[in-house]
Formats: sequence, structure tokens, C-alpha cells
Amino acid sequence: MLQSLSIRDLAVVGRVDLSIATGMSVITGETGAGKSILVDALSLVGGGRGDSGAVRTGAERTEIAAEFDLSQLPAARQWLLDQALDDDRNCLLRRVVRADGGSRGFINGRAATLLQLRELAGLLVEIHGQHEHQALLSRSHQLDLLDQYAQNRESCQQVSAAASRWRQLTAEIDALRRNNRDGSDLVDFLSHALGELNQADPRPERLAELEQDHRRLAHAGELIEGLSRLEESLAGDDGASVERQIGQAQHEIGRLLAFDSELGEAAALIDSASVQLSEAMSLLRRRREAIDLDPARLAELERDLGRLHALARKHRVGMDGLDGVRADLQTRLASAQGAGARLDELEREQAQCLREYQAAARVLGQRRTAAAQRLSTQVTLLMQELGMAGGSFVCSLESKAADPTPNGDDEVEFLVTANPGMPPRPLRKVASGGELARISLAIKVATIALDDTPVLVFDEVDSGIGGAVAEIVGRKLRQLGQRRQVLCVTHLPQVAACAHHQYRVSKLKSEDRTESQVEALDDAGRVAELARMLGGVDITAATTAAAADLLQRLGA
Repeated sequence: MLQSLSIRDLAVVGRVDLSIATGMSVITGETGAGKSILVDALSLVGGGRGDSGAVRTGAERTEIAAEFDLSQLPAARQWLLDQALDDDRNCLLRRVVRADGGSRGFINGRAATLLQLRELAGLLVEIHGQHEHQALLSRSHQLDLLDQYAQNRESCQQVSAAASRWRQLTAEIDALRRNNRDGSDLVDFLSHALGELNQADPRPERLAELEQDHRRLAHAGELIEGLSRLEESLAGDDGASVERQIGQAQHEIGRLLAFDSELGEAAALIDSASVQLSEAMSLLRRRREAIDLDPARLAELERDLGRLHALARKHRVGMDGLDGVRADLQTRLASAQGAGARLDELEREQAQCLREYQAAARVLGQRRTAAAQRLSTQVTLLMQELGMAGGSFVCSLESKAADPTPNGDDEVEFLVTANPGMPPRPLRKVASGGELARISLAIKVATIALDDTPVLVFDEVDSGIGGAVAEIVGRKLRQLGQRRQVLCVTHLPQVAACAHHQYRVSKLKSEDRTESQVEALDDAGRVAELARMLGGVDITAATTAAAADLLQRLGA
């Protein structure tokens, strides 16, 4: 259950700290006082959409905190344990929305994602908005309500999983058939493309060798000529050659060494230079003699490189990417060659998946059919209580023969008649605003009774009704409050009088600001607030007496 709710700087609320008791609690106040802000706060702390517009003018941030007692909620405790966010038997949800639009969430003092807040809040709080009855006109929403009433969560998950797997297999089969065409065409195409690449042999090391050999042969004449000039300059007969100059240097330093022994190291280095020059000359001569002007080999290299360039353009990659293309073609060819066997395997798996789906959908359909009969009877009875004597409700189910879908084979339509003797027609076509509100409440009372969410929040879901019907609605909500914790924003005194606890929202205005405040009411305060709700601006003694009588009669 929800134990406390703390609000800081949300819209027109400055600071509110509430202790929430068990049973049914109502929130009342003048129109525009900010009654729904408490609902907005619970929505925010539960991971709802929040932006800078939520922050009170002049404040840096909005901060909401809600504390729950989980002692009777094993599913929520297990979720916290699985997420490593557990903290004894209590749980504190906290949400901060900054004025710049940034937002952060916390569970038990540890940072949490909005998805985690939403998942956990889904186990703790269920909020019903004031316009929710309009969603009742949607057939998909009607199916969701029927499944909720029938407690079909596990069956729905089985059907959805089977349908998802069937669609996945179907897509894979279609892709394989599309890519495979008639089978042999793709194999022939891939084999030919792979053969071209294998013949060209685009291995990186071979590419490097081809390019090096081509550069050498393409410039063979220039290499021979350049090496000859280099040899002449290093060891030619010309007196200016390096070899002659080093010889002269050896002779001169040998003469000077007789006068200065410290020149020994320099003399050794000159001797070493002479040896290294001799070795270099030997290497240059061997290399020049090895270079061969071979036009045939050059032409062959150019053909090989030209073939590789053409393949690179064909496959839209650089030459260095051709080896990767070859590997990909090998993989695709192996897949295509085994496509027939793979297709047979997938089709067998698809057929088995379809059988599993049909079995699960059949069970789900049977559960829905049984639940539809119970729901029709229960809502019809509730309609009589809610001032629609003689009216009836029918939850009509129709099976459709089609491919597997996540929601199964059933389509639902809520049918209703407000007058005896009239045939039921689709709810979306016949219900007036007031009738729709009452039918929505009847369905809500019937379906929520089987739900296990501990905290139920109603935001003016009683709009469009009044008088005796409002009193009946209040009694129904009070009955729910005996099993759950119910928070209800209402403008109806009959509903408010049925509550176990009441909170009043009012606005305080000063010269420079308007601020809403929330206060828990004692019995005297409740009488005064009910009198305001009954009588409006002028509160007479008769109005106060009527309010006291209403509270004594409905709130006892």
C-alpha cells in the first residue's frame, strides 16, 4: 500500500507531505484548485512523461517521493530483488524533474531508469483517468479489458510468443525463397563470381607482390641507368669518385698518424667506410645485373592487375577489399547450396509453430468465451444498480480465420442496450455520454475486482453522473477500498461521503503567487467540505445538516 506522498514544486504546489491511510480516500476541492495534481505526482513518480512544464514557476526542480509498504506484495519484492534494488519490506520511489527538462529517477535511494520506475509502478499503482471511458469505444481496449477480467496474462503471453515466432520463421522462409529464386540460379551466380575471384587470387600478400614486381619492371630501364651512374660516381675511374677520395684520405691519415697517435680512431672509421663502400658497390652491381628488361612479364603483370582492378570496380570495393568479398561469397554459396535443406527445415518448424499457436489460441479463445459470459452477466447486473434498469450488456466474441496474430484469433465487440426490449448494438454507436460513463464504471468495477494491483487511483471517472447513481458509485468504490487502497478525485458529494478518508485541495493567493495546499480533513472538516460541494457559495444551516446526514449515512 501507499504510505506517504511527498511533493515539492509541482505546478502550483509548493510543498505537500501526505500520509495515506488504507481504505478509500477522496480528494476534493474547488474547480481549478489542483485536485488532479496528486494524480499527476503519482504518474510522474511512476515513470510517466515529465518535462520542464511540470516545474513550479521560479523553482529549480520538481521532486516527488512515494513510499510503499510491500509486506503483502511478494511480486514487487521479487522484482526489486531481481533488480538488486531491494530494501527490506518498504520501497521508496523518487523522481526529480529539473527546470531545464532533465529528469532522474531513484528506487530505494539508488539511480533507476524510467523503464524500471514504470515496471515497478505497474505492480503497485493503477491510474484511471477522467477521460478513460472514451477508450472503451476501442475494440482493442475492449479485448484488453476482457483478458484482464479473465486473468489471461499467461495465455496471452503464450499466444503472443507463438505468433511472434511464426512471423519470424515466415519472414526467414520468404527471404530464403526470394534470395534463392529457383535454387540453381543463385548457386550458379555465386559460383561464377567466386571462380573469378579465385582465379584472380586477391590475397593481400599477392597484391603487394604484384604491385612491387610491376613497379620494378615498368621502371627497369631507369633502374639500370640509375644504378650505373651511381656505380660510376662511387667507384669510377674519375679521380672525383668516392672510392678514390676515401683511398686518398686513408693515405693522408696514415701519414699524419705517425705524428699524432690520437688520430687512430678516425683512421679506423675511414677504413670502415672503405669496407662498407666496397660492400655497397658489390650489392649494387649484383642488383643491376639481376634486373632484366622483360616486356612479356610486364604485360602479364599488367593483365593480372587489370583483372583485379576490374573486379574491384565490379564489386564496388578497393583492391584490398576483394579478399573480403571472396570470403563473403564463399559463405553465401555454402548457404545457397544448403538452402533447400534449410528451407525444408524452416517449413517443418513453421508448421510445428503454427500448431502450437493454434492450440494456445484455442485455449485462450475458450477462456475468453467463458469470461465473456460472466462479464456480460455481471455488468448487466451492475447497470441495473447504476440507474439503467432494463439495460443489458453483451460481450460478443467472434473468431477470425487468419494468420497468427499476437492477440489470438478472437475479435471482441461490446454490445449494449439501455432500454428493455431493444436489441443490443455496438457500444460505440449507441451510448450517450452519461450512459457511457456508467457502463464504463460497471465494467471497471467488474474487471478491477479480479486485479491484484494494491493501489487504485480514479481521476474524476465519475464525471457525467449524479444523484442516486453517484451514491451507488460511491458505495462501489468504498467496497473496493475494503480490499484495496483507493484514491479518488471527485466533485460529487455522494462519492466523497462514502470515503474512509478525505483530503481537501485549496488555493492560496497572494500578490505575487498562487499556491495549492492539501489538508487531511477531520469529521467537522468533512462536513464543511461536503456542504460546500452540496450548496456552492452560500452555505446554509440546512446545507450543513444535509452534509452531516450524508456523511453519517454513507460514511459509517
